[in-house]
Amino acid sequence: MSDAVATPTHCPYCALQCGMSLSPAAGSVEVVERTDFPVNRGALCGKGRTAPAVLSSRVRLTGPLVRCPDTGALKPATWEEALAAVADGLRRTRADHGPDAVGVFGGGGLTNEKAYTLGKFARLVLATSQIDYNGRFCMSSAAAGHTRAFGLDRGLPFPLEDIPRTGCVILVGSNLAETMPPALRYLTELKENGGKLIVVDPRRTRTAEHADLHLAPRPGTDLALALGLLHLVVAEGRVDEEFVRERTEGWEAARAGAMSHWPELVERITGVPVPLLRDAMRMFCDAESGMVLTARGPEQQSKGTDTVGAWINLCLATGRAGRPFSGYGCLTGQGNGQGGREHGQKADQLPGYRKLDDPAARAHVAKVWGVAPESLPGPGRSAYELLDALGGEVKSLLLMGSNPVVSAPRAAHIEERLRSLDFLAVADVVLSETAELADVVLPVTQWAEETGTTTNLEGRVLLRQRAITPPDGVRSDLEVLHALAGLLGWEKGFPTDPEEVFDELRRASAGGPADYSGISYRRIREEDGVFWPCPEPPEGEAPHPGTPRLFLDRFATSDGRARFVPVLHRPAAEETDADYPIVLTTGRVVAQYQSGAQTRRVDELNAAAPGPFVELHPRLASRLGVADGERVAVVSRRGRSVAPARVTTAIRPDTVFMPFHWPGEGRANTLTNPALDPVSRMPEFKVCAVRLETVEQPPA
Repeated sequence: MSDAVATPTHCPYCALQCGMSLSPAAGSVEVVERTDFPVNRGALCGKGRTAPAVLSSRVRLTGPLVRCPDTGALKPATWEEALAAVADGLRRTRADHGPDAVGVFGGGGLTNEKAYTLGKFARLVLATSQIDYNGRFCMSSAAAGHTRAFGLDRGLPFPLEDIPRTGCVILVGSNLAETMPPALRYLTELKENGGKLIVVDPRRTRTAEHADLHLAPRPGTDLALALGLLHLVVAEGRVDEEFVRERTEGWEAARAGAMSHWPELVERITGVPVPLLRDAMRMFCDAESGMVLTARGPEQQSKGTDTVGAWINLCLATGRAGRPFSGYGCLTGQGNGQGGREHGQKADQLPGYRKLDDPAARAHVAKVWGVAPESLPGPGRSAYELLDALGGEVKSLLLMGSNPVVSAPRAAHIEERLRSLDFLAVADVVLSETAELADVVLPVTQWAEETGTTTNLEGRVLLRQRAITPPDGVRSDLEVLHALAGLLGWEKGFPTDPEEVFDELRRASAGGPADYSGISYRRIREEDGVFWPCPEPPEGEAPHPGTPRLFLDRFATSDGRARFVPVLHRPAAEETDADYPIVLTTGRVVAQYQSGAQTRRVDELNAAAPGPFVELHPRLASRLGVADGERVAVVSRRGRSVAPARVTTAIRPDTVFMPFHWPGEGRANTLTNPALDPVSRMPEFKVCAVRLETVEQPPA
């Protein structure tokens, strides 16, 4: 098929949102490289290349399912029957227990149009405060840290193309080579240009192999590490006094906190030798410019916001923020993790990244929606707290695009909570482990079958375009919400056309921190995406160009100055002891994605990553008497998981690693700790105390 008929669009997976084109092929589509898109320049990982496999009716849902009251099994149903059952279930709960007994749980893979409509549906049609989304598990700590320091949260305050042009990058808790393979080229180009790369990770990952310096701290000690580096910056006279004086506030308190973390203390806490701490500080400060990029490692902790704050303090003290080719940034994980929280899925936010408890924000959005501001419910529970309340105060749940049976911390408990609901409706592409528990399952369209915008990790608003007609039995999420709104008494306000929804989103976001009002589908197509904020200009003036680089003139605070936030190291919520002497940390592998609900249905990806494993050091394996490939049990205070051992020197002897993509006995999140960060409400996925046990091996 000729490229002339190919539809330009974007990958459905991570926050790079790599550009690709889709060309018709035997009733489906095939992926064609799109070398003109600046983020990936044609490069794709295995997940992107094989994404059309999930379009197959062999693996995806093609019709609604309703649970039979007699047999307890899910049975095929018509759309009319399924939608009526959902409306009845939600209506009955509201009537019996009030609006806050109905919960809504969204996903970081939903387009901006879907996220916006879902938030509007929850607050208007259901009148519930109980809405959050799985993006809370992604970068909420970085978002909170960004907002505290800079007054605005955008994953990267600069485009990816700036990374190779900086002098030094400190990459904290990111295995970019496996989580975002096309982005590794930016680090390769950095080194080719003479820049330095420091990787902070308890494992010697494929990414760490590229580093000039690898620091391997004990999981949960990233905060102490950042404070130790700042201590050395002060002690060796490397503070940028002019920048601190002219563009920041709060330095003295932050400085005092850092000075209580002297190098030898930090070595005892982290396990990183003092000479390596000095090497890292000098490498960062000797460069003319520098960046700190964090990912889930330091963020998915019960002190994630303070940890991010400590790395931001390091940037501010050295003048590596608000300047070209410098700054702090977060590598967003989910495909629309950025846009998903900007437009109303999050418990405390309204469209445009407005705060739900701000009277002016409520008034603006209420006017767009045509309702009274006082009719909007207030902030609700965060993601884990909402899931934990299921079956208790929250009796019914509408869930779209998430699989918490696999992805939530303390997953066995969350599975119990889902089973205890009076009513559960799930809209998804596939029959996920969570959908298998539902009373009603609604099959919805996916990336290649629909049009809609996403916002990538740079803050670049992009357009996915429909390239193929969905199966007859499948409807879009917008159609689902439109129909449910009608059944529940809202005949207007929930259009099914995504561009019409986006135009309303633009009005709702206008004047907010995440202002999309100057962005249109036409501009996105013509400009390879548009960076927010991009306000609509006054009539007669030229269009706003968008904002690829934030903070070069001023920060987004009331006085334009960045804020140091004083922080101190504190232990993880759950430290090791005699009963649980090992630290478990979790993460991803290159061939699977998030809960694996889609990637585990792709033969090529399963061949590359067929199942869970436990990565452990040879010394630990020897003490346990476990050989490579033998099954081993990992036990925490919340449960027990079993998976094959993968023995490697790439991990610390006091630490084990498990990927979190699989359900069943190898489910890593059976073990993880739901202790929450007090600011971001992020659970502590990355640190918990475990012990290892031998298990009977299967017959040869």
